[in-house]
Amino acid sequence: MTHPSIHAQSHPDKIAYQMAGTGKAITYRELDELSNQGAQLFRALGLKAGDHVAFLMENRLAFMEIAWAAQRSGLYYTAISRYLTKDEIAYIIRDCGAKVFITSPKCAEQVRELVTASSDGPLFFMVDEPEPGFRSWDKEAGAQPTTSIADQVAGYDMLYSSGTTGRPKGIKKDFEGNPIEQASPLLRVLCADMCGMNAESIYLSPAPLYHAAPLRFNMMVTVLGGTSIIMEHFDAEEFLKLVEAYKVTQSQLVPTMFVRMLKLPEEVRKSYDVSTLKGAIHAAAPCPVDVKARMIDWWGPILIEYYAGSEGNGVTVCTSKQWLEHRGSVGRAVVGKIKILGEDDKEMPTGEIGSVYFADAPQFSYHNDPEKTKRAHNDKGWSTLGDVGYLDADGFLYLTDRKSYMIISGGVNIYPQETEDILITHPDVADVAVFGVPNEEMGEEVKAVVQPHDMARAGKAFEEQLILFCRQHLSPIKCPRSIDFEPELPRTPTGKLVKRHLRERYWPKKATA
Repeated sequence: MTHPSIHAQSHPDKIAYQMAGTGKAITYRELDELSNQGAQLFRALGLKAGDHVAFLMENRLAFMEIAWAAQRSGLYYTAISRYLTKDEIAYIIRDCGAKVFITSPKCAEQVRELVTASSDGPLFFMVDEPEPGFRSWDKEAGAQPTTSIADQVAGYDMLYSSGTTGRPKGIKKDFEGNPIEQASPLLRVLCADMCGMNAESIYLSPAPLYHAAPLRFNMMVTVLGGTSIIMEHFDAEEFLKLVEAYKVTQSQLVPTMFVRMLKLPEEVRKSYDVSTLKGAIHAAAPCPVDVKARMIDWWGPILIEYYAGSEGNGVTVCTSKQWLEHRGSVGRAVVGKIKILGEDDKEMPTGEIGSVYFADAPQFSYHNDPEKTKRAHNDKGWSTLGDVGYLDADGFLYLTDRKSYMIISGGVNIYPQETEDILITHPDVADVAVFGVPNEEMGEEVKAVVQPHDMARAGKAFEEQLILFCRQHLSPIKCPRSIDFEPELPRTPTGKLVKRHLRERYWPKKATA
């Protein structure tokens, strides 16, 4: 493994990061100097290895500069989602124990009220032109030496769970005091060994950088010496345009991005040359079988799927070739061993559905939440992310859903993902969520909320059409009894459906998950 500071010596003028929209770029020399100045400032402010910093900003070059400054200072760095509320942002800043908080003018509205002169709060900085109450990150860092600090040591991201099922929790890795060039072996396997990334790679990053995969993959690109093109926000046609323009070789996406690209008019999709793509990594949410099959038909067998969480407690990987032989699978374990457990915590036979656990895997803890940490582990020390699935005879894992989303209707377990995967293939459906709602006789019944491509279609006739479409592919018990329509479903920018925001509308408050 290596480090961008080493590439700065051998290829100083090579572009490390470039913004897709503005064209603004930073070379390896500039990345090295700016991250050195950031590290020098952290030390000048009294931060030492093992301390915490947090930052909240849109996709921009400063995001990566600050991340690398924290990494070479031995700091835990917490990137916060721009899409959280003021209270959620304040909670994370407090919970992670940030001594320095850095933001941008675009995010000022969300944090203005947090600026305080309290001695036990963080120091508040802003890039570009700072507002009152914020110190200038650019000026203070710019006044520091561009040489490396004397006590460089590797820091780690400490990211927070997305909060799709409740209050987000920080996932903390033990501080090991590693040299700055010691990067994740797993990322090496995913990015270099399986996806073919190297110093010649042109990587296109379409997702918000605060999320674990985009942040870590963008850092891995520069560890390997490649160039990363960062989109300010995802747009289906713009993504294809950028692949052609920059001759992109690799990217990391989520299934909703595939869906949006596939629903572009065929003549639009075919008008762009995507033949330079050698690897497309995807994860974050289950990918419907039909969607993935169509993507492989279009892009070729270059899709690599992995199943993992920010917790890093286990990983499965599935190449396109493996997937075509095990359709619907998320692969075999490459970190940890998969165990499928029933309600009695006993291992389930092959093909039987149960809770997915990882054994003999890296340990993790939720920051300041020992109870949640305990609930994620069983008595044997095996850990779970809360997903449900089964193994086939070849050891390939199939996810059926999250345990918290399971519908129990008349004593029968129904997993909404299967119904969602059917409905999303209807040409007039842009997005869909399926969950259980109260039913006096059966306990729960299946409910769907659909985002149509054209809201003018919303109504009884379209509802009946979609229910019939579902019944043509699934048993009646898995099909929605009713369908509501919304102009947009609540998804995080990384593609995760925040199903609880929909579900809680239909349940009494005391019963909401």
